[in-house]
Amino acid sequence: MSKYDVAIIGSGPGGYVAAIRCAQLGLKTAIIEKYTTLGGTCLNVGCIPSKALLDSSHHYYDATKHFATHGIDVKGLEINFNQMISRKNEVVAQTSGGINFLMDKNKVDVFQGFGSFVDATHINISKADDSIEQIEAVKIIIATGSKPATLPFIKLDKKRVITSTEALSLKEIPKHLIIIGGGVIGLELGSVYSRLGSQVSVIEYMPTIIPGMDSMLSKELQKSLKKQGIKFFTSHKVTSVVTKGKEVIVTADNKKGVPTEFKGDYTLVSVGRKPYTLGLGLENTGVKVTERGQIETNEHLQTNASNIYAIGDVVKGAMLAHKAEEEGTMVAELIAGQKPHIDYNLIPGVVYTWPEVAAVGKTEEQLKEAGVNYKSGSFAMRALGRARASMDTDGQVKVLADAETDEILGVHMIGARAADMIAEAVIAMEFRASSEDIARSSHAHPTFTEAFKEACLAVHDRALHS
Repeated sequence: MSKYDVAIIGSGPGGYVAAIRCAQLGLKTAIIEKYTTLGGTCLNVGCIPSKALLDSSHHYYDATKHFATHGIDVKGLEINFNQMISRKNEVVAQTSGGINFLMDKNKVDVFQGFGSFVDATHINISKADDSIEQIEAVKIIIATGSKPATLPFIKLDKKRVITSTEALSLKEIPKHLIIIGGGVIGLELGSVYSRLGSQVSVIEYMPTIIPGMDSMLSKELQKSLKKQGIKFFTSHKVTSVVTKGKEVIVTADNKKGVPTEFKGDYTLVSVGRKPYTLGLGLENTGVKVTERGQIETNEHLQTNASNIYAIGDVVKGAMLAHKAEEEGTMVAELIAGQKPHIDYNLIPGVVYTWPEVAAVGKTEEQLKEAGVNYKSGSFAMRALGRARASMDTDGQVKVLADAETDEILGVHMIGARAADMIAEAVIAMEFRASSEDIARSSHAHPTFTEAFKEACLAVHDRALHS
């Protein structure tokens, strides 16, 4: 039986980063993955393939909507959807292959098969040929991720009533895609197919889309996506989903309780994700699980079985790849005797629509609820020369700062390249910068990041370009 210092179940961003960091710290490390490719949901059926399709569809949308204004006349433009899906698959394969390279480079042993606990230190690995191999590990990290959630009355046939996984590999462009859920995943995939010519209807139970993010972002994003042709039905409660041949009929009650019927050829159920722990054999370890299916841990991500840790989507907190990576690194360093930490308030959230949405820290609603005395500064993207030059004028940046100390408490962006711009805000807040610090830092002109500087100036009522 092979013995390891650390064994990791699951090779998504949390798992494979934990494996690399463990190996860097001199620990003999193994990683177990039930699928034939490494990378988990993010690399195979999540972050990476969705961004590939978002980029491809964005090129087509620009060509049809904006090229003529730029003086580029294009004739006979057509979508080769098979090629688009093929390119997405190539990107996934390259990225997953990169994880294989990193495992080899760091001398991490990779086991292909389904890992389950025999007890707190032994794992059975059930392989495709029905054989079972057992390994032993001093420490074990659970990084099994999550899977799409659904509603109790919805039957996912994965043909017409689909999850995000199937939406990434459709054989055709939907005529009318009905999306149940106005969160990040639904809006990103809705954007892909809207750009390619689908009618897209988003049905959201809450009064706003991207609930949980700052209300400014929700309003601005809905306004932008509505201009792009996406239809929104907020405060609608879905009551039934019925498939009849190639048609899906979704019934939802509006806020007055009046039922509305939606008919489309595909329905994407995008109501969040749930932790994946099925078949892990947690009952053989005594590890506790919450009512929501999350593995219980302490502040060090350690379960009640002291040698077993859990990270990423299987524990509480935002289900984000970069959050899982930080947790994987932290646990590896804790196991090696170091004293790392994570500031969960500074894990950014991003929506990869266009305009992009990005945020870090507290929302204005959270600050009001907590009774924090704060100042706010906003700057519209349309006031930027760079935004006008590229025809990306939708959106704004909002900065929230403590009224007394001026420390930045939250940054909320919607606009071109917001996903990249948010990093500056994260770094600033990690060093507890004031809005004055950013306002006095030189930002290259013309760039989108000038909007962050201007919003910080606006906190003190002295924005230069608005």
